[in-house]
Amino acid sequence: MSYLDTPHKKKSAVLTTIIMGLILFLIFTFGMTYFDPPKEYGIAVNFGTSDVGSGNTQSEPAKSSTPEEVIEEEVEQEQVEEVEEVEETPTEAVSTPTKAEDVVTQDNAETIRINKQKEAQRKADEAERKVKEAERQAKLEAERIVQQRKAAEAKKRQEEADKKKKLDAMMGGLNNGDGTGKGGDGDDNQAGDKGNPNGDPNASGYYGNGGGGSGGNYRLGNRKAVSKPKPTYDCNEEGRVVVSISVDKSGRVISAQAGIKGTTNSAPCLLSRAKQAALKTKFNSDSNAPTKQVGSIIYNFTLSN
Repeated sequence: MSYLDTPHKKKSAVLTTIIMGLILFLIFTFGMTYFDPPKEYGIAVNFGTSDVGSGNTQSEPAKSSTPEEVIEEEVEQEQVEEVEEVEETPTEAVSTPTKAEDVVTQDNAETIRINKQKEAQRKADEAERKVKEAERQAKLEAERIVQQRKAAEAKKRQEEADKKKKLDAMMGGLNNGDGTGKGGDGDDNQAGDKGNPNGDPNASGYYGNGGGGSGGNYRLGNRKAVSKPKPTYDCNEEGRVVVSISVDKSGRVISAQAGIKGTTNSAPCLLSRAKQAALKTKFNSDSNAPTKQVGSIIYNFTLSN
């Protein structure tokens, strides 16, 4: 925004400048003057040492009579007096600051000692805290290791149990009976499991000294064989043949493989007869069973009856 935007403002600015210039000129030209050093006024008086005198020889002023020397003498006299006063009371002047210094020194020493004790206590507490923290961490680590070990052992046991259960389901279960079950078997009208403790659970005879004969041992979980055809025995071989079977829900054997693990004689004649008998076997139907349930049948071939 312009301050001289009108003719009146321009005229006012010019007049103001002229007036200020005249004022400054008058001040510097006709202003107050002074002398440095200032002029002395009065009547000069001749120097003398008495009220009367004669002649034209002027005497010299005595040096001792000058005001400056007198002032210096007075100052020196005052300094001498002050020194004497200080010398008269040296004990008081010196003893007071000494006591103050002693008190301050003692206070500082006590403060330093207390601070050192506090610092030492703080360090000791910090060290104790660190030791306790390390012990706590070690205890937690040991507990964690124990928990991990227990968890690993439990997991291993569970895996072994699951593996065993799965194997039992595939192989038709394990024959872990001890002969004390509640079931019964025999051709009499009385309760009990007729037979010989040394005999074959799948043998059809209830008398004699035991032995496998040509019967089978059927393993398919909780399912039972309802049709157990015996293998044709026209081989001049003996031994045990284990057949792996696959059974559908209706109980029909849909596949068989003879000579798996557990077989003691792998003669082709025995394997062929065992497979034929296994394919003719029939199990009870089970709608909850897998589409293809794996099991096994064991055939014992002997040359003597």
